[in-house]
Amino acid sequence: MSDVTPIAPATGTETAHHTESNRPPPMLSVVVPSVNGWSDLVACLSALERAESRTRTRLEVLVPERCGSAVRTHVSQRFPSVRLLPVAGTTTIPHMRALAIDMATAPTVAVIEDHVIVPEQWAQQIVDACRGDVRVVGGVLVNAATDSTVDWAAFFCEYSHVLTPRPAGPAEWLMGNNTAYARTALQECAEVVHAGRWENVLHDELRRRGIVLWNRPDIVVGHKKHYTVSEYSEQRFLYARAYAADRVRSSSMPSRLAYGAAAMALPVLLYARITSRVWRSGAHRRELLHSLPLLALFVSAWGLGEVTGAWFGDGGAMARVC
Repeated sequence: MSDVTPIAPATGTETAHHTESNRPPPMLSVVVPSVNGWSDLVACLSALERAESRTRTRLEVLVPERCGSAVRTHVSQRFPSVRLLPVAGTTTIPHMRALAIDMATAPTVAVIEDHVIVPEQWAQQIVDACRGDVRVVGGVLVNAATDSTVDWAAFFCEYSHVLTPRPAGPAEWLMGNNTAYARTALQECAEVVHAGRWENVLHDELRRRGIVLWNRPDIVVGHKKHYTVSEYSEQRFLYARAYAADRVRSSSMPSRLAYGAAAMALPVLLYARITSRVWRSGAHRRELLHSLPLLALFVSAWGLGEVTGAWFGDGGAMARVC
């Protein structure tokens, strides 16, 4: 079981869930950690609601929620069928996912983010894909936040690797915000699920156990997250610091110092890699050109984060990633 203890729910939240008892069992559990507030979450949950109603794919939506009572009240009133799981504000996203996975009841468990917008056919696509011997399926995502250059630069910085299409079939890696798992596969890897680490560690463990990761480029979701320059710079720094701290947590001090020194070259390498990927994809070249100055800032924050994480540890960064 997860070592994250849910906070007592707001009045009325549990009552709302009791109305679910007479409904058929869910076909798909969807885990949506709430870390960005109501404005992002309402769009995500509304899209899931449409996906369920239009395709009649019975969903169980689980929302571990760390933003506070205002968001929880909105969720319980607007989406009474959602299973709301209040947690402390310092709970990390991997631990929030683990808590919801423990409470999921459907045979298949999908994990998305609170700023992911699913199309109407998404739920049925996931259910259809996870049949037979297929135990892990991952789709792709496209940028749905296209209003500003900041949003494009943030998307390129984080997701340039998804712009080059990969064929359907067995894959070495999958994304963490449009992926579905057989619940039995997650149970087999329970120790890793609860370790508080990102999905790449789970996916490595699944592959080690002989479980195939299936890429499905036809299962597409939208990534709709709006940023300011300072917000995304901070998030890149925090994510990179947490990532580097996790990578070197068992390393000797000389190894940590060497990793941090090497990470000083990351901004140049990342800038070249990201711009090259986007340009070669042939898509969004105009947006890329407009994003170049911001990309330089964002990859600098990324590199600084890895240096800091290697030399000084996590420092609470993981709990602030959203």
